[in-house]
Amino acid sequence: MAQVEATTERVVAADPEKVFDTLADYSGTRATLLPEHFSEYEVREGGDGEGTLVHWKLQATSKRVRDCLLEVTEPTDGELVEKDRNSSMVTTWRVTPAGEGKSRVVVTTTWTGAGGIGGFFEKTFAPKGLGRIYDAILAKLAAEVEK
Repeated sequence: MAQVEATTERVVAADPEKVFDTLADYSGTRATLLPEHFSEYEVREGGDGEGTLVHWKLQATSKRVRDCLLEVTEPTDGELVEKDRNSSMVTTWRVTPAGEGKSRVVVTTTWTGAGGIGGFFEKTFAPKGLGRIYDAILAKLAAEVEK
């Protein structure tokens, strides 16, 4: 079983604090950033960054649906980490300055993939599919914070 990783990034025209606060707002704005791949979104505890427990289903392909229950932490400034209680999946959002009035948002998801031939295909194709999903989220994030 190999570690699988998907990373996507985007520079947005907004201050890092505003971008981070928007991402960390699980009880408000965050749900509006999610594309059609997400369903059953529910904040179960907290709702603003550290200490949040959020549930959703992620349908990455027509056949693959992950039931996610994510614990949110903020290990460092500008960083949100979502650890799935139901799997090995961990998603890290990093927001850093990218020049005056701009921010770089990098999202990385890692998980332990399947073994054998299935694992080969997962490691080959899953990061691309997840990258497209994160591109959609980052586009909605940019539209929200650049208003």
